[in-house]
This record gives sequence, structure tokens and C-alpha cells, in this order.
Amino acid sequence: MAREVWRDSADNEAASAVFHLIQQLIDRYRVNRPVMPLVVVQAADAGAGPEIDARVEQLVHQVHRANELRRVPVRLLDGEGATPYEAALDMVRTLSEKPWETRENTQYKTFAFPRSRLLGAIEQATATVVEQSAGNTSEVREERILEQLSRLRWRSGRPRGGTRWASLRQSVRPETFVGALFIALLSVLLGEIDWLLTALVAAVALIGLAVVGLASRAAPPLLWLRRASRWFATTSSLAASSTGYPSDGWSWLSPSGSWRVIRARAAAVAERVADAGAGDEYARQFHLELRVQALLEDLRHNYRPHSLDWRRSKRTVPPVVFLPRATQDNGGILLINAINSVRSRRSEVDPLLLLASLQAPEIMRHTPPLPPERPGPGAPTGSSGARARYERWVDDLSLGQSPGAAATLAWVLLLPLSTEKLTHEHAHAQLVTHRVRRTWAWWVMSRASVAVLVVGSLLGAFLWAGHWRDTYCHGPLTDRNTDAIWAGKGDDRECVGVATAPEVRFARGNDLDLAGAGEGITFERIEQAIRDENDDIEPDDAYVTIVYAGPLTATSKDPEATRKGLEELTGVYLQQRAVNKTRSVKLRVLTANGGEGMLRQLTAVRKIVEVARRDPTVVGVVGLGRNTQESEKAVRLLREAGLPVVNTTNSSSDLPREFPNYFGLAATDEEQTHALGLVARQIAKRLDNPHAIVLSREDVNGDLDRYTAEQRDAGRKMLADAGFEPGKDVTYDLAGAASLNAPLRTICQAERVPDALYFAGRVEDVPTLMGGLSVTTGCSDRRMTVFTGDDLTKGTFDDSTSIAANVTLYHSSLAPLDRGKNLGFYGDAYRTLRALHPEGEVTALASGRPAYEDGLFASGQTVISYSATAALYDAAARGDKRRSAAETWATLHTVDLNNMPTGTISFSRARASVSDNVHGLNIVKVVRPRPDADRTVVCGKPAGVAPPLTVKDCRP
Repeated sequence: MAREVWRDSADNEAASAVFHLIQQLIDRYRVNRPVMPLVVVQAADAGAGPEIDARVEQLVHQVHRANELRRVPVRLLDGEGATPYEAALDMVRTLSEKPWETRENTQYKTFAFPRSRLLGAIEQATATVVEQSAGNTSEVREERILEQLSRLRWRSGRPRGGTRWASLRQSVRPETFVGALFIALLSVLLGEIDWLLTALVAAVALIGLAVVGLASRAAPPLLWLRRASRWFATTSSLAASSTGYPSDGWSWLSPSGSWRVIRARAAAVAERVADAGAGDEYARQFHLELRVQALLEDLRHNYRPHSLDWRRSKRTVPPVVFLPRATQDNGGILLINAINSVRSRRSEVDPLLLLASLQAPEIMRHTPPLPPERPGPGAPTGSSGARARYERWVDDLSLGQSPGAAATLAWVLLLPLSTEKLTHEHAHAQLVTHRVRRTWAWWVMSRASVAVLVVGSLLGAFLWAGHWRDTYCHGPLTDRNTDAIWAGKGDDRECVGVATAPEVRFARGNDLDLAGAGEGITFERIEQAIRDENDDIEPDDAYVTIVYAGPLTATSKDPEATRKGLEELTGVYLQQRAVNKTRSVKLRVLTANGGEGMLRQLTAVRKIVEVARRDPTVVGVVGLGRNTQESEKAVRLLREAGLPVVNTTNSSSDLPREFPNYFGLAATDEEQTHALGLVARQIAKRLDNPHAIVLSREDVNGDLDRYTAEQRDAGRKMLADAGFEPGKDVTYDLAGAASLNAPLRTICQAERVPDALYFAGRVEDVPTLMGGLSVTTGCSDRRMTVFTGDDLTKGTFDDSTSIAANVTLYHSSLAPLDRGKNLGFYGDAYRTLRALHPEGEVTALASGRPAYEDGLFASGQTVISYSATAALYDAAARGDKRRSAAETWATLHTVDLNNMPTGTISFSRARASVSDNVHGLNIVKVVRPRPDADRTVVCGKPAGVAPPLTVKDCRP
């Protein structure tokens, strides 16, 4: 229910009738916006005395009081001036220049009067020039008026000192819209960039606000585009005053032409204003009606529909003007006539409602006719007389369009009030007004709502930006990349996924360098070299994209934990570099990080699938070289996405059997234990009642290790087949590092100490194992054979404690570098990598021994990843024709690459048995007869079709 704001009694029946009429016009405006009349009330009896006139005048005051507190924009006028013209003009200026009485209690906001302000500037400039240049010719006066308008910046009144600074301070206060927006933007920037740059942006923004404020006050920016200027240049009322520049000379796209129209019309209006000040009745009538027209246009614009601020939906009541006493002398009747003439001439409906009272003797009629002839120089004769009459007709055309000679005032609603109704005091009806409700549009599109919405959106964007920064490795507010995300929390956080954005670099800051002759070439440099190769591929080039997936980061902050990723990525780069130098189908490489130990490979694989869906050039994946509990699901996801996998060092025996999209270069666990079994069988024959134990990692260490379980099962079967009596398995856990003290005490202090030990662990646990075997009672003084399935080639055994003196270690090597025929690969690879050295030089390859024994290649990781990349590329670009992922998958079954560093890379041969495999393999024996370890290759075979290994080949 609306709140009641005013209550009074009707003094007479006429007051009640007029009150209800005005209230209906005001209240119905929200529903159907009725045409607003100029309501004039007057005593019907022309002989009524002053008491009756006072009752009529009091009636207007009462309606004014009833509406001034209910959010209706009202103005109570009382003209002041020496002449009716000056008094009427003063009332128009009051309406357009002074705030309306309800500016603090309005439905929306105070009215804006830009057209009236423009005319006010012309009046101010004209008055200044007329005062200073009495006697100058009109041409000189016009130029000076335009100069004065330029000084005024085409605005009435100039800002006083301190206004600009005060305005700037006011605009950036937190409770203002601009201030809230300013603070919110700074908050967002502070989350995106560092504080120093944010402070610089804030300083530049403040300077920018100051410059904009100064420019808006010191100069008329885009003057021809302002609403007031557009109206001034296009209104037909001034067309006759500037026939040299008609209204069609104004254009959005023609500032110079529009500016000429505005100047011409301003000069014409200024001349009329000057003449009006000199007493010319024609000019006065023109000036007053032009001012009224500007006022009505401004009011109509304040109620216009389809505005961005929804002002028509917010303003549901019309502006109301009250003239308690309108006479000829005080300009009231002249103002009513001017409004009527402008409305009749323009035929445009404006929202202004006027209520005025006339004294009983007054007659509501048109403004008295103007003189038939305007005073002018000389009487017109001949052709010059006709021309003079035409020019005079043009000057009078603005007034000639008014219905000045009409019999009635079309827009005036005259209400003659009988004396009986004005004095009928028994009708004391209660009159009530209620506060006008603000509409839903005011709440939705108010400054406060918009400010809250904008600030809330910015703060929400700030929070989302923080969320994106914590979610994505490159997650700024405007250009985030979703292909690489942060996994883990705190110190365990890693960037996991695919590096498709230049800002995502997994090896950023990683200064781990290659071993041997590659010393000085860091992980970061290898990653950048791959980026450079990608960038060198032209958009018009044919290319295929391969994704390398490996362990490229380490939560332990130990760079050595990323060596596998470094060496494998180096092999991928060597193949990419060779292809892009010689082949027409180029090779683009994307890096995907599966986290330390590939413990987050599922996340990486899901991102690879997302990238492949967007990028049809992605033909497959190289890597995934660590067997975990997630490996099976990861390969399944790639199969479902139609992507083949060429694996590097994953030795799983199950994955090749289960997934047709899986192609492995490493000998499987079964193949490795079969070869180790050839050695174990011979050792067992030398012993009486040989006894062996399997030592493996626990399954609940949090490392998702599936490799250990497969190795444990394969090792147990190998020992049994070799003739060892297997004892109960022993496990160890990982507490930061391998904890082997308790398991070794169990083994070494048992009733029967084993002759052989199958170690189903990782290479990083071997030093701890060897240290324990050399010091634990029961094992330290006993000869023991240790078999392990993990490729220990990447372990250097340089440290004297890296292998116990009483232990003989047998392990497999997945890259039989000594079996390959392409020895030129190592020299080419060395020269390619040398170009990446920051100083242009690298350590020379070791002399006196084969190049593959240099630390740069000895681990075999680089060679295997190089071969895997070559196999996948061969299937994707065979015959220099680019293929899709599906075609690459199908073609991989026919890959048969000869002369590779480890032999022949082939996926086309059916493996009849474990012994008849096509994977390269070496069995290596490691002992420490001296302070240094001694490594010997017991037996092996190159990759590809080769005779199976036999007991004769593998002598322990």
C-alpha cells in the first residue's frame, strides 16, 4: 500500500473537481500516458470580485501542495521582469536552469536540459558581445558572438576554480558509481599483476580521468554529435534562419559540414536575441518560442522510450507546472500562448502538464498580433523590393508557422468555474495523495543497482580469476588456457596437462642438464628448442602433431627426478629436428606432463583427448613410459578417442595384449624375466638346494605402482622355473625413500638366508638395497645373486656403495645400443644438441670407446624415445602424405624401420612366444671386484627379428 503524504479538505466543490482532474491526469500517465493539456481555471463570472479570484488562485496552490511531496516533479512559477516578454522568458529559464522542487525526492533523477543550456550559452555570448561592441556592424558582431561561444565552450557558465579537482575527487569516492568501478577494477588488476604495476595503472587512470574531465569542461569534444547540437542543427524551426546551410547539411559522418550548419544557425539565433534585447517584438516572440521549444524537447527527451537507462519505465508521472496567477503583465498568459503555439506548430506530444489560474476580468486569447510591417531600411521598389520582401518573409517564417490567427487555443483546456461551485462550502470532501511508487525498473536500472551489479561482476571476476589461476597453469582473466591444470596442493602442486599455450612451460626454471657430452644443455633449453621447431612450421606447411607424455615435473623439487622426462624429450626433439630438415610433412610436438612418476597420467591423458578433439593434426602419443595402476585406463581413454600410443619404457605384459592401440618398444616383464631366467637357471644348477626370495614394494605406498606387482609375479615364476625354492615374499614401504632395514633384517637373519634375491623395485631403490646388503648381519659376508627387472642402465654405479662387494647383480637393458648398426646416429645427435649449448660448445664425446657408452646416450632413454617418435611419424606421414589419427593407427601395424640405433623397429611381426619377441634386450652383469663397479653385457639381441636367446648365449 502506498504511503499517504498529504491530506486536506476541499474548500469548495470546484476545488474538489479540479483536484481530481489533475490527479487523474497525473496518475493515469503511468497507464496510457494521456495527452497533457494546458489547464486554465478562471471564475466564470467576469464581474467576480477579488475574493473569488483568491479562491481560484488558492485552488492552484492546494493542488501544488498535494503533489510536491509525492515524487511528482513540480514547479511553482511567478514571473519577474520589466516586460511580459522578460517575465515569460524568466519563467522558461527557471524551468530549465534551476532544479525542480523534488530533485531529492524524485522517481528517477533530476531532469537534464542540454538544448536549453545551448540556447543559454548563445544568450550569454550575445549579451557579452552587445555590451562590449555597441555600434559595430552585424557581420562583425556575429563573428564576435561565435568567438565568445568558443570561449564559453558552447556551454552556459564556466566552471569556477577548484571545480575540476573537486569533481575528480567526487567521481572517485567509493560510494559513487565511478569510484566503486575504479576500486573494483584495481582489485581485479591487483589479482592479475603485481602491486607496482597496479599502482602505475591507477595513477594513469586518475590522470586519464582528470584529462577527460578537463577536456569535457575546457573544450566541446565531438560537438556536432551532442544531442543539443544535433537538435539545433536539424530542427525545422531554424531552417528559415539559416537558408545558406539547411538542416540536411548535418551528418553523423561530416563534422565540418555539421559544424558549418551549427555556426550559421547560432549566428542567426544570436542576431535575433540581440534584436529582442533591443525591443524588436518579432525577435522577442521568436526568442521566447524557441526557448519554449527547447524546453519541451528537453522534457520529451527525459521521458523518451527505448533509452538505455529505461527512463520511461521509471518516470510514471508527468512534470507539472503551476501558475497561481497568470496575467498579461507577469508573462503568464504569454508563456501559455508560447507553449500552445510551439505544440501546434511542432505537432509533437510532450509530457508537460500546466495548471494556471486567470483573474475573472482576463480574457484567454492569443498573443496580440504583431505589427503588419517590420521596421526596415527604405521602402522596397522594383526587383530589389521583391528581394527584400522575400528576405523579410524568410525571417518571419518561424513565427508565420504558428497558429497565431486561429480562433481558439488548441492546447488550452479552459475551465470556467461558477461562483456557486467556488462558494459551495457544504462539500467538505477529504482530498488525499499518496507517494508515487518507484517502479521495478528503478530498482533494476538504478545507479546503485548497476554499481552493485558491476562491482559484483568485477569482484566475481576477481574471484573467478583467482580460481582460474589456482586451477589452470595459465589462467589470467581474459586469456586462460584450459589444457594444463594445477594438480595437488601446496608443495605437491604440479602443472599437469598439455602445453598448448606459450606461457605453459613445464621445464621453466629446471636447470637439470644432460649427462656426459650433453652437460650444460638444460631441460628448459630442450623444451624451448621444441617450441622453436613448432614455430618454424609455416601455416601453409603440411604437418602432423605428436604428443609426448612423460614425467616433466617433480613435487620433490629435486631436478634429478625429472631426468627420465629430460632424456626422453631429448630423443623426441632429435627426431623432430631430423624430420623438419628433410621431410615435406613437418612434425609438430606438444608436451604433456603426467607428473612425477607419471602419478597423474590420467589427468594428462584427458587433456590430450580434449586437444585431439579440437586439433585434427594430432595423430598419436609417444611416451607413457611408466607402468602404474592408471596406465590401463589411460590407454583405454586414448583408444576410445582413436589415438594410438607408441610406448617408450613401459614393460607391461598386459597392455599389449589388451589394447590394439598400444605399441611398445620395451621388452615386456615376461620377456625380461625369461632372459634373466636363462642366467638364473645356470646359477641354480651350481648350488645345493638353491633358495630365493622375492623382495618387492608394498602395493599401498601411494605411488600407484603396477609395475612392481607385475615384476613380482613374473620374478617369482622365473625363480621357480629356474630351479630355486622360493621363500615367502618380503615387501618394503616408501617413507619418503625406500625403507629396507626391517625387510633386510628379516631376510638376512632368517633361519635360511637366500642364495638369490629377485628385487621387484625401482632403480632409485637399488643404492639403499646394496647398502643394506653390505652391512646387514647374515648378508654382508655371504655371496648373493640379485636379479632385478628394472632397467638399471640409467643408474651409473659410480659410487662405491652403489653395489655391495659380495653381490652379483643381473639386470635387463631395454635399449641394446651395442646391437644396432646405425652408429652414425650418435654423431648426428651430438652435433644437433651442441647447437643448443648456451656457449656454443659442449663436452666432446668420450674417446677410446663407442659413442653410445657416453653418458649422453648410455641410459637408452633418448634412443628409445627417438625410435618411438620415428615409428609414429613413419605411420603418420608415410609417402609424404599426411594421415589422420585413425589412419596412423592402422598404418602402425605395418611399421618396419631398419637401421635404427637398437636394430629394427617393427610392429608387423606376430610373436609366437615370449622367447621369439621383436624387442631389443640386453642382460647386464654388475659386480664390484674393485672400488669401482664392473659392468658386463652377458647376452642380448637387437630389436626386430633375431634368433632367440639361449642358455649358451647367456653365460653368468
